[in-house]
Amino acid sequence: MAETVIRVEQVSKKYQLYRNQKDRLKEIWSLTHKSYHQDHYALHDISFEVNRGECIGIIGTNGSGKSTLLKIITGVLEPTSGTVEKNGKISALLELGTGFNMEYTGLKNIYLNGLMMGYTSDEMEKKVQKIIDFAEIGDYIHQPVKTYSSGMFARLAFAVAINVDPEILIVDEALSVGDIFFQAKCYKKFNEFQEQGKTILFVSHDLSSVLKYCNRCLLIHQGNQIAFGETAGVVDIYRKLLVMNAHEQDHQVDEDARILNEQHAEKTAAAAPETAEQDWKSRLVLNPNVSEYGNHKAQITDFAILDENGTVGNSVMKGTEFRIVVRVKFLEDLENPIVAYTIKDLKGQDITGTNTYLEDRMIEKASRNSEITVTFRQKMTLQGGQYLLSLGCTGYEQERFVVHHRLYDVCNLHVLSENNTIGVVDLNASVTIDRRDGA
Repeated sequence: MAETVIRVEQVSKKYQLYRNQKDRLKEIWSLTHKSYHQDHYALHDISFEVNRGECIGIIGTNGSGKSTLLKIITGVLEPTSGTVEKNGKISALLELGTGFNMEYTGLKNIYLNGLMMGYTSDEMEKKVQKIIDFAEIGDYIHQPVKTYSSGMFARLAFAVAINVDPEILIVDEALSVGDIFFQAKCYKKFNEFQEQGKTILFVSHDLSSVLKYCNRCLLIHQGNQIAFGETAGVVDIYRKLLVMNAHEQDHQVDEDARILNEQHAEKTAAAAPETAEQDWKSRLVLNPNVSEYGNHKAQITDFAILDENGTVGNSVMKGTEFRIVVRVKFLEDLENPIVAYTIKDLKGQDITGTNTYLEDRMIEKASRNSEITVTFRQKMTLQGGQYLLSLGCTGYEQERFVVHHRLYDVCNLHVLSENNTIGVVDLNASVTIDRRDGA
């Protein structure tokens, strides 16, 4: 049975907002106890558990309450209601500056953070050089941290957090200021942590990193818990939330979150009814739990993957030409609709894709009840393996991006290969060897 190291139960955080300082004073001195404030919930009824060895992602738009939640878990803030249980030593990398004295040198701040975690000066003495080597900020370690750039600060803060042997590491978007090499170094440490059976809470807007590293994911929106479960499913719900208006969100996102949460709780997946249509897609192996949404101004009625021989199926041989065909029916008059496809790996990370706009094949006007068929023709250069295909019809209304119809992970794409190279894509290298015999 998995060991729970963090348990958050019905946690809420409420703030009292005043229009000005005068209203605050009025409320303090009111003989009738009249209220002059508005209650604002930064968090409302958040509940989830984290098991030892997991990497849990926390995602949501700016202001959704992610940082507030982490501060409550680390003890920086107290919840208005609810409880947080922790089992293990926590090292937290929150907003830049948290836990650091700006007037102290980097070296003094290393000792300060160690003491805050309960280490003695002698214990920190053994860790200091390792932290300095990881940070790679040179002689700046002897300068006040107020003179550091954001990148240098991030290096030192992460070096301290990762090298004090925590059982639970909490990271709040702090890696976004580091250069790509520093980020790669940090993610390597993430892998080492997971291999050691340690636990990570990871807040980030980089969905690719969340998909790659996180076992499960929590989605928070406007202080409310929307979904918690398998990472790819939660990220798909978040993507919907980002492009939908309020009405669509209420109907589509909430329903999808309900389904995902039930699946996570019960660890089951409901099977979709079989299709009776005799068309292209009926000859494909389809995803019974496809994620489908949009404003219904257009509908993807059919689609196909065709191999080099024009045969409809889920398999394509590496190195051959293949086609993705999408048929769209327009239910309203639309200006400049865009038809697209995306291929993702099984972890949910986008691998490649394109659309009619990027390919400079604009659809200037689509009239109501008309139908178009878009064919994407390309050469298969992906390595052999299993992938997921997503399709979409989108556009812009008064410069606002809208989704007319989208099918996420609608079917699998099996790339067959007799010889794989390294990585995701095969660059079709040509190798020559010039041999010169010795005298």
